[in-house]
Amino acid sequence: MYQNNAYNTYTQNNFEIESPQKLIEMLYEGILRFNAQAKRAIRDEDIEKRTYWINRSNAVFIELLYILDVNNGGEVAKYLHGLYSHQLTLLVRANMQNKESYLDEVNNVVKGLLEGWRDVTHVAE
Repeated sequence: MYQNNAYNTYTQNNFEIESPQKLIEMLYEGILRFNAQAKRAIRDEDIEKRTYWINRSNAVFIELLYILDVNNGGEVAKYLHGLYSHQLTLLVRANMQNKESYLDEVNNVVKGLLEGWRDVTHVAE
């Protein structure tokens, strides 16, 4: 049910999505793009843009949390819930302290998640 909400939201925004699995991949990629923009804004000392891009990354993590099924997803879902929540904390710190290092930390985690997700979903295809 929750994946359908996210899926419907993105298809309404004219994204061509092949599957809910592709949606997760796009969400991870979006975080990386938004964080790259936030890092640029930090370097440019543009508080408004920094906040905008970090808020976009926050929104993606909130969506990822929303679609997690911690009741039926077992230990993996519980782990991801904690991991996503920690990434939200790091994004808040990046915004408040104007530090790229927190964004780098989030990016490293998301790159690992994206790589793992691609490995799992491509094997399943």
